[in-house]
Amino acid sequence: MNNCIFGLYQTISKMKNILQLILLLIILGSCNHKEPQKSEEQLLRIPYHSETDQTDREYFVYLPKGYEEQRDKKWPVLLFLHGDGERGNGTTELDYVMIHGPLYEVWVQKRDLPFIMIVPQMHMFGRDKIAKYIADRTPDDIPVRLENGVPERPGYFSLSGKMKGATPANSIPNWIITDAGWDRQEQDLLNMLDNTLANFNADEKRIYLSGLSYGGFGTWVIGSKHANRFAAMNPIVGYGHPDLMQAIVDENLPVWAFAGGRDTAVETQYFFAGMNKLEELGHKDIRFTIHEDMGHDAWKRIYAGQDIYDWFLKYSKNTE
Repeated sequence: MNNCIFGLYQTISKMKNILQLILLLIILGSCNHKEPQKSEEQLLRIPYHSETDQTDREYFVYLPKGYEEQRDKKWPVLLFLHGDGERGNGTTELDYVMIHGPLYEVWVQKRDLPFIMIVPQMHMFGRDKIAKYIADRTPDDIPVRLENGVPERPGYFSLSGKMKGATPANSIPNWIITDAGWDRQEQDLLNMLDNTLANFNADEKRIYLSGLSYGGFGTWVIGSKHANRFAAMNPIVGYGHPDLMQAIVDENLPVWAFAGGRDTAVETQYFFAGMNKLEELGHKDIRFTIHEDMGHDAWKRIYAGQDIYDWFLKYSKNTE
């Protein structure tokens, strides 16, 4: 017998009239009331025909906890662009996109983040013939969602050398837009956004863009070319070329960029030209965070935290 019921049992023995008994029955009903549980999160595979190479592929749409019973709610949307190592054929290899990023957080680590997530897979574009880490990967690398509990998080990349900061580079390599980047799937990404807005309870005023490494570069490019579509953008360990910044400023698109101080793949020295250009052009809503103790996989700490998700949710396209 729980404390509530026991207390009522004691009270019944002291009842003197019917009104007291009715009141007691109402209270008893409240004792047995349970808060409704949220509906379970869902991970959907959405088929589409790619305009990049005219193939049939799929992408993930994640629906958060509580989506089913809140049909009148418009949910914020997070479009995530993965890095080089997770690209693939968009069908049998699609699960590789769960290895890193916000989808890993909500689906594998079972975090309750209130976003509809769009998670596509970048085409291979021959990178499996060039990048050994792609050629050597196996399905064993794909994280598994456990029935009970969550798996231990993987460790960080090995590091060497001391923290020393970075001096801005005099020139910036212009390999952001490449033959193997997200810019080649620009129309596919826009179609995915439109499909999500048409078929799910998605808020067109709160669409956010985030990506890591190759996806960080892609975030700069797609964010710049379609700044009017997004409420905020978050490129991680991928820098932006100064030529991309005017459109971001014109649309007043908030930016929070991240770099790893010990990153030898995408060096911190190349981030400053773009970030300084944003300031030079008068952009007022920018953040640039360097995790000096981290390497290229600084994204693990960033997506595992809470700050970036809370920052996104501050912004809406109807908010100055």
